[in-house]
Amino acid sequence: MAYKSAFEAIADPTRRAILDSLADQGPRRAGDIAELFPQISRPAVSKHLRVLRGAELVRQEARGREVWYELRPGPLNEVQAWVRNYERFWGDKLQRLKEVAEEA
Repeated sequence: MAYKSAFEAIADPTRRAILDSLADQGPRRAGDIAELFPQISRPAVSKHLRVLRGAELVRQEARGREVWYELRPGPLNEVQAWVRNYERFWGDKLQRLKEVAEEA
């Protein structure tokens, strides 16, 4: 899986909210996911789910007439590894803030 797919998938706040929902509440039916977003159409939610599937961040399973989605966090490990490269900048800034605060 290419970084680009996971990064593109999580760039959208609705898709991040879908992932958060699956992380917090476990597998959910497609209709239940759509109900979380009354401000957008069901086809739009379906499109978001397709993007997440394409990035391999969710797994789809048909159970009878229902379609269930489950989080697959593996690709987020690649995102985390990339972000980890920048943690040193945050740490440096926090250390400097601490020093300034202690000087006051």
